[in-house]
Amino acid sequence: MNATRRLRRWGAAAGVGAAVLALSAAPVTAAQASTAHPAPAPAATTADAVKAYVYGYPLVLARATEQVSTNVRKPDPATLRAPVNQFAKADRTPGPEFHTVVAPNVDTLYTSAWLDLKDGPIVLHVPDTKGRYFMMPMLSAWTDVFASPGTRTTGSSAGDFAITGPGWHGRLPAGVKQIKSPTRTAWIIGRTQFDGPSDLPAVKALVRHYTLKPLRDYGHHHTPPPGHVDPTVPATSPSARVAGMDAQTFFSQLASTMATNPPAKKDAPMVATLARLGILPGKPFDINAKGPATAQALRQAVPAAQKRIQAALATSGNEVNGWRVPLNLGDYGTNYLLRATTAWQGLGANRPQDAVYPIVRTDSSRGKPLTGAKRYVLHFAPGHTPPVKAFWSLTMYDPSGFLVRNPINRYEVGHAAKPTRNPDGSTDIYIQHDAPAGKQSNWLPAPSGRFSMILRMYRPKSSVLDGTWSPPAVTMTR
Repeated sequence: MNATRRLRRWGAAAGVGAAVLALSAAPVTAAQASTAHPAPAPAATTADAVKAYVYGYPLVLARATEQVSTNVRKPDPATLRAPVNQFAKADRTPGPEFHTVVAPNVDTLYTSAWLDLKDGPIVLHVPDTKGRYFMMPMLSAWTDVFASPGTRTTGSSAGDFAITGPGWHGRLPAGVKQIKSPTRTAWIIGRTQFDGPSDLPAVKALVRHYTLKPLRDYGHHHTPPPGHVDPTVPATSPSARVAGMDAQTFFSQLASTMATNPPAKKDAPMVATLARLGILPGKPFDINAKGPATAQALRQAVPAAQKRIQAALATSGNEVNGWRVPLNLGDYGTNYLLRATTAWQGLGANRPQDAVYPIVRTDSSRGKPLTGAKRYVLHFAPGHTPPVKAFWSLTMYDPSGFLVRNPINRYEVGHAAKPTRNPDGSTDIYIQHDAPAGKQSNWLPAPSGRFSMILRMYRPKSSVLDGTWSPPAVTMTR
């Protein structure tokens, strides 16, 4: 079974989760890392190779996503793609055809840009949103969130932010705030509150005022240059592309990408492990360079590491009422498995203060996979809908993490599609393949087969962050 089919069979790349296992090798001196040694025993080498894959997966996936997302001549709102250092501004929420990233949300309009800070800072301008919720989380090439200007952190007033790369020294104009990126590549995944189809003109009018320009052009007119289209970049989804890479391809991508986005100092032990396997930043990777035992271990590491990531997904976060509730995303330190599982199931996760994403894949009462062959209900007692300062939603995904096509074009309930309360003040959401008679306003359409759901909570209150509030059980009604 090839890796892409394995990805779909293993299922649920459908949200953002967590794990509590940190992977790191024992410290190794620089001299040891650079000196040739005989190949270790195959078992030890295989363990190191699996760690290397888990460590490098987010960087390789981010690079594949960047390649696809920037491989256009001009910004395309339909695919959310734009040349480097330019915004792609969605003019509608994603639909089932959107496969650029897994687990897209339909509560906000995306404003996305991949930055290359090699030639100097890029200045982000945000307008006064007049109280409308927005955030501009910024991710490093390794997928850590290093800043998140927006309603929660900087307010809804207009502002200018200079994103600077590693080692930049210079002066900024008055009123421009510096945000330091730890890597040359940075990804802005802006989100602006969207309240349904009637709200679209207002959101689009606001989003037009988000701008990016080089610092050298700050205060002057700037015409973005056309992008370059590389015909060799595959059009397949980045997650499927990376899942299908063999060991030679994957570790070559890791080595080349580390040249422009080096590992952090805290990663020194892992960098030494990579060196023992022949994976060096900016150096051509040859899977056979360290001998047949190492080559075999590296080949075996691809399926083994993918299985490890998938296994971590099943036990990620805190388990409550059948949900996996992650409360530690966005800043991973040396918890490389957590970072990899997050990238695998929902590249671009926010810090919990901005959003929390419980995910459910099983029927809470029986522990069986959720399927459209059954009917379910999610019941919120009076006064116990998700406690948030912004808004919440429940979104449906297929086993690969994409939106589910359905006859009423509804992909979430809770925000744009507001459910009707029961007479006692409680709320029931009906989750099934066919429409519930007389209850369509509270219906979240499911596919005929397996599915998962994400409960998104934007600006969650302290009761979510400290675990005193938890999502209720998903229970089967038939």
